[in-house]
Amino acid sequence: MPNSALIQKALKEDQKDKSPQEVLEYVMNIMGDDIILANSFSAEDVVIADMMAKIKPGFKCFVLDTGRLNPETYEIIDRIQQKYSMNLEILFPDKKQVEDMVKENGINLFYDSIENRKQCCFVRKVELLNEILPQYSAWVCGLRREQSSTRSAVLKIETDENHDGMLKINPLADWSYSDVWDYIKANNVPYNKLYDQGYKSIGCAPCTRAIEKGEPERSGRWWWEDPDSKECGLHSK
Repeated sequence: MPNSALIQKALKEDQKDKSPQEVLEYVMNIMGDDIILANSFSAEDVVIADMMAKIKPGFKCFVLDTGRLNPETYEIIDRIQQKYSMNLEILFPDKKQVEDMVKENGINLFYDSIENRKQCCFVRKVELLNEILPQYSAWVCGLRREQSSTRSAVLKIETDENHDGMLKINPLADWSYSDVWDYIKANNVPYNKLYDQGYKSIGCAPCTRAIEKGEPERSGRWWWEDPDSKECGLHSK
């Protein structure tokens, strides 16, 4: 269960005007080992990993290996592991649940209906998140308000009522896409090479595509669905 005393201490000071590094240092100092980064190895998450490694080498993070990631994503996982001192846990979905789901609905069930897509996301990602988060009092994410309408109200530090009121830290909440890439270039941070091929948001290979100039940032995720409801369940309200 989350440590309520630490959570209240972290919420005591307003961090809305602080830089991402200041927010991270503030929370990491309070939480100690009771905080973990949800690292999808997106552009945002590698930026946060770089910041956290500079604040506290050996910081904790996890990645959800759904079994459907792009080869380029596995490559960047390896490169980031080699460059930074971090304690990375790689989580895999339950084999039996995946087998039963695929047997019943097909290997690419997510294209058939929103319900099927959400089921796939739940089995391959959400259940894993629900297993690891209760071990901590705070988790760090790469959410930005600019990414989509579903993320327009995220705060730099907020409570996550979907996970027993633990802290959810979004240090890049007020950053733009350009801010992220300016940091990557200035700090020589390794990144997923799919970004060089027109991707702006990267998830599982069958559910992500490159986008055209002028398209919304997350339009390449589940592009066949309503853009105002495109979340996998990891950050649903």
